[in-house]
Amino acid sequence: MSNLLERLRGHGRRMTAQRRVVAEVLDGEHVHLTADEVHARAAQMLPEISRATVYNTLGELVLLGEVVEVSAHGRAKRYDPNAHHPHQHLVCSGCGTIRDVHPTGDPLAALPEEERFGFTVSGAEVTYRGLCPSCAPGLPHT
Repeated sequence: MSNLLERLRGHGRRMTAQRRVVAEVLDGEHVHLTADEVHARAAQMLPEISRATVYNTLGELVLLGEVVEVSAHGRAKRYDPNAHHPHQHLVCSGCGTIRDVHPTGDPLAALPEEERFGFTVSGAEVTYRGLCPSCAPGLPHT
């Protein structure tokens, strides 16, 4: 679990009904919803929540560093509440499903010194792409 609700309380922000509902929708393992998906789920819990409130709350969560925006080639941004646990993403090229993965090794070590062009490199984002079991029928799934 991402424990997003607990982290938000730690920021000392007022826990409005809207913030609570958005955080509850996002909280969980492998949750990578679009803003529209967050709004649809939040509206089931709090019917009066507006799309603008959801977008504003997501933007606030990103600025706080509690949620990460994830882009998947021409698709709507998705929001990842797993902001404090190092991981990479596995993205289905067919349906856009995103899963958190935890490969071994240091991606920074894979960048040779001569390819850093004098940069002081502080992080790396790796995205693995392929087809999920639903989009690749007939292929062996492991």
